[in-house]
Amino acid sequence: MKLKFDYNNMMESSIGSHGVKQSEIDKANKAHEAAYKEVIENSGKGWQEWTDTPLIGKSEIDELNAFGKSIRDKASSFVVLGIGGSALGPICVFNALLHLHHNELPKEMRKAPKLYVEDNIDPERMAALLDVIDVKTTYFNVITKSGETSETLSQFIILYNILKKAIGEKAAKEHIFVTTTVGKGALYAVAQKEGFKVFGIPAGVGGRFSVLSNVGLVPFAVMGVDIESMLYGARAMRTACERPDIKSNPALMTAFLQVKSMQAGKNISVMMPYADGLKTMADFYCQIWAESLGKAVNKAGKTVNCGQTPAKSLGVTDQHSQVQLYTEGPYDKVVTFIGVESFGDSVDIPADETADIGDFLKGHTLNELITAERKSTEFALTKAERSNFTILMPEVNAETIGELLMYFMYETAFAGAYLDIDTFNQPGVEEGKKATFAMIGRAGYEQKLQELESVKKNDAYIIK
Repeated sequence: MKLKFDYNNMMESSIGSHGVKQSEIDKANKAHEAAYKEVIENSGKGWQEWTDTPLIGKSEIDELNAFGKSIRDKASSFVVLGIGGSALGPICVFNALLHLHHNELPKEMRKAPKLYVEDNIDPERMAALLDVIDVKTTYFNVITKSGETSETLSQFIILYNILKKAIGEKAAKEHIFVTTTVGKGALYAVAQKEGFKVFGIPAGVGGRFSVLSNVGLVPFAVMGVDIESMLYGARAMRTACERPDIKSNPALMTAFLQVKSMQAGKNISVMMPYADGLKTMADFYCQIWAESLGKAVNKAGKTVNCGQTPAKSLGVTDQHSQVQLYTEGPYDKVVTFIGVESFGDSVDIPADETADIGDFLKGHTLNELITAERKSTEFALTKAERSNFTILMPEVNAETIGELLMYFMYETAFAGAYLDIDTFNQPGVEEGKKATFAMIGRAGYEQKLQELESVKKNDAYIIK
């Protein structure tokens, strides 16, 4: 394991009464053992098949890479169609490992197609995509585990229709490949009928835990990401998270600290990476933390309405917009910093007399400055007795990203076990889905439509 986890500033010894006492960790041995047992004994089973996603063999990796290269060599643009976990995982990895201005690079420099991940159905967004791609040389990866996701299916229908008109039905089939549950769902049925290449998603891998399955690996292979190193890093973190001693298990320890903080009223979890390449890692975290832990009832059916609201922040940018609140506002937050020890590039601040300003900056680097800013913000929060901890990455590469993704998944699973909830379901999402089906006119949802139409709004409460 290459990542380091510094939780000093979660402890009473650093932030006083707002911190967790060492005795609270020591006295919770039974809770640690129960949470550990629940996650580890169910590893690879049921909805925890995600724990085994890093274990695919060399032959499978080679097949993915060969397929990816075949698309990469002929595509001018590559479009991922998906939403939720089918998009957030790929987005955060691409943002971390590709050039930050990938699409603006000359083709010979980027060595891969232009990339677009379409994770929303705003009509202006679809129109804008069609303005910048040439569908004749664009390839599409349609991703939905259920094969029934309204947003993704609508995108597919639109683009497949355009493709067929532009290059003919036979050629259009070669420009689309599908990632879905094999043998289940409307998309799989259509893929079989139309002859699209299909990549399967294991039955026990939920969307928000799917980034290291074919949901992520297929598009990563297309874009030339080193998936072998990423899976190596994920396996290293898996091993670390299987350690029974909480003092050496990063995910078990931080899950416990987050849950203790949550129970003490710290209901907001701020994810604050200090690297632009990790900005969308906070989006990945927000989904997995919110959707997994926000539950109405526990496993015994008791109403608990638990959860911790995730918030995204970017260092240094949000030091100038949010940190004032974090240091002097309510004591209701835990801030997680992600620091990078060695950036891929170094930029000097010239020491010459270019301008008679900022002498204290001259001769330093932006690398030094962003690190100083992170440590200074950590210091300011700690001085103000605000809970915070730091995940330190030696550098951002495929291996450390694999570690980080696997850590977030295990931390979430352990937190759910401590809270005694079903971490892997999402009943709160279903009502909205059913209402959408009804409003669009899907057969079988007539009663739901009647329910919707029966809801009357008071005109007195509408400002016009």
